[in-house]
Amino acid sequence: MTTTWAAILVLAGGCYALKLAGLSLPSGVLERPLVRRVALTLPVALLAALVAVQTAADGSRLVVDARWAALAVAAVALTLRAGFLVVVVLAAATAAGLRAAGLA
Repeated sequence: MTTTWAAILVLAGGCYALKLAGLSLPSGVLERPLVRRVALTLPVALLAALVAVQTAADGSRLVVDARWAALAVAAVALTLRAGFLVVVVLAAATAAGLRAAGLA
């Protein structure tokens, strides 16, 4: 077995153990206000961090390209309460258009 597959199996086991640990917690722990607040805000923070890294970075470099414009268009569409699919299509079209025009 290669080291890649070993790493995948170890990570899969770790994910399973983490999920099992979460399911094994007593309900009293999950009812605490701090735990509830963290559980509600953590996914938003992780998604924001992922968007920031994927938009602004290329490896270890900070990059300004069509992704920034696409993110701005998506933000405006979200502000106008557009549906998720519309937001994704507008952002993708913006990035594709700028790249096709050679502007990014």
